[in-house]
Amino acid sequence: MFAAYRRQYPDLAKQIDQMQRRDAPSGWDATLPAFSADAKGLATRDSSGQVLNAIAEHLPWLLGGAADLSPSTKTNLEFDFAGNFQTPEGDQAVSYRGRNFHFGLREHAMCAIGNGMSLSKLRPFVSSFLIFTDYCRAALRLSSMMELPLISIWTHDSISLGEDGPTHQPIEQLASFRAMPGMVVLRPADANEVMEAWKVIMHLKDRPVCLVLTRQAVPTLDRSIYANAAGVAQGAYVLADAPDGRPDVLLLATGSEVALCVTAYEQLKAEGIKARVVSMPSWELFESQPKEYHETVLPPAITARVAVEEASGFGWERYTGFDGAILALHSFGLSAPSKVVAEHFGFEPAHVVAAAKAQIAGSPSTKQVGIARTE
Repeated sequence: MFAAYRRQYPDLAKQIDQMQRRDAPSGWDATLPAFSADAKGLATRDSSGQVLNAIAEHLPWLLGGAADLSPSTKTNLEFDFAGNFQTPEGDQAVSYRGRNFHFGLREHAMCAIGNGMSLSKLRPFVSSFLIFTDYCRAALRLSSMMELPLISIWTHDSISLGEDGPTHQPIEQLASFRAMPGMVVLRPADANEVMEAWKVIMHLKDRPVCLVLTRQAVPTLDRSIYANAAGVAQGAYVLADAPDGRPDVLLLATGSEVALCVTAYEQLKAEGIKARVVSMPSWELFESQPKEYHETVLPPAITARVAVEEASGFGWERYTGFDGAILALHSFGLSAPSKVVAEHFGFEPAHVVAAAKAQIAGSPSTKQVGIARTE
């Protein structure tokens, strides 16, 4: 039957072959957006939405939606022929062709449905806020166990979401997904890292991914000054370095905290202190690299290290060593504007600079996690 179908519809049969192999069609990346340097920047959820739409327009079996939050997760497919998947009504006989799925407030069911779609060799994506992954864990664990390339998109990724407060501010979720066998966690730093993260995602065939994105705007880094974002494919890369390539201290971060480390790097540089900024969007991809690459990015001889992440610090010791500084969280968040929240927990350049200087000086007192400022 399929041989007859192939003779009658060769182009569609080719697409079915590609689906079965989990290959992307040629030209899937033909209209990816360009992101120029911008100090104000944009939220990574926004840049991700642009990239997702550019890819989906050329990949007919990329489809999905959100748990009633697509306006917030920026996952609605908006090109003319995308449409909504829904029960036909009246003359809407083509509604089953729709590629936007409205899952409703049922995060676990959403991810379970995504698994089923993936088993059918579609390329589904699901989305919600990162904090609501707590409802999804069993289904996501099965994604990993079954080696399904489910794309899960999680926004509002840190305490910097602000006023929604501790109930909506994720703390331990990043660490828990990094602990899940087979799961790839990607937390990009800016729009260009988002672009590169999607390129990684499109080549995954047997591993699910958590794409973790900001609500707030983050600077789009000037890649003529800082390293090319293509380093995302290796999981971690040297974003900014000492002029002689021999830094005194390493600043490690993911997501929105990378820009914070870049600001601290520039302040240290102005004071004649040699630092290196390492963007680490995916620990899993980094761990899969050869030892030689690890040591190029994180030279063993450089023990002065500062890791910065607005989440639980659990696990960062593997990269900082036990004497390194981990500026992270050991409590729940705070309901306040994002800037106030960041200052309260010490996520500001001055704190990173101070930790870097203390590390260089060899002070053991820098091993402090999530210092809340109460003055």
